[in-house]
Amino acid sequence: MNRDSLTIETPAGPVHATAGPLQDDAVVFELGGAMRGQVHVTGTHHPQHWDRFTAVRACLGPVNAYQDTAPDDALPRLARGSSGYRGSLKLYTDVVGRPEVSVYSMETAAGHEPSPKTAATLTAVLQACTEQVMQREDLPAILTASRQRDTPALLRFLAWSAAHHQAEAARCEREARAARPALRAAVAAWWTAARWFIACPHPVLLLVLADSPGSLSRAVAVEQWRGPYCRTAAAREHEYARRAQAEADSLRAQARARSSARASGSAAADQARREARQTSERIHHDLTHP
Repeated sequence: MNRDSLTIETPAGPVHATAGPLQDDAVVFELGGAMRGQVHVTGTHHPQHWDRFTAVRACLGPVNAYQDTAPDDALPRLARGSSGYRGSLKLYTDVVGRPEVSVYSMETAAGHEPSPKTAATLTAVLQACTEQVMQREDLPAILTASRQRDTPALLRFLAWSAAHHQAEAARCEREARAARPALRAAVAAWWTAARWFIACPHPVLLLVLADSPGSLSRAVAVEQWRGPYCRTAAAREHEYARRAQAEADSLRAQARARSSARASGSAAADQARREARQTSERIHHDLTHP
């Protein structure tokens, strides 16, 4: 593929970005003009859907910052500056197909935040590079390669996530069950204090019955709130666990489909080679045995 060049207008001046040929699953841009260095662009999953590889991520530097750390002297910098910068940007579409951008951790190699002008320059360069990759004809191949690269780590994360949310759901359910007897006990204590107050009014009993911190009324209110809150939280955690499991199942299904497609392609190629060999043998036989 021909190298694609961009001219990006930024607060620091025009930046020229030239895309090199596809390197496995990434496009690396060489920067010139107001910025020097490289930008590494690869496919990635949608921020809200771990199993959908429909987004593009750009990292400052020559390597994928999510897998490797670029040396400080390899980080991009402004043409008139000495500080290298780290950071990344993700470009994806929302539910109605509008482009969305998320910017992550812009900082110098020493860990300092860039000035607003520099941050705007870095963001403009990263966004322009991701937009260019989104328009490439080989984007499907880039996204497929990124899915193959990230699936093992994502499956480990989703397994942990599903187990974590299931454990949280169980804890919330225990809290909800404990709230029932606690509420009954708090209500019974309040009525006991109320009967004492009726029999012998006393300021201390009035404080115990009033809605104030540490009072029996406050204990009743807390337990009334705790049960429904914990049941709602448990349902939410179950949904998180279900979603993590569904996304893991989706990733496994996609991996199986790729394996089946590769196997079918290999079988078809073997069959084509056999047929070509048989044809060649027939032609040779016809030529040598007229």
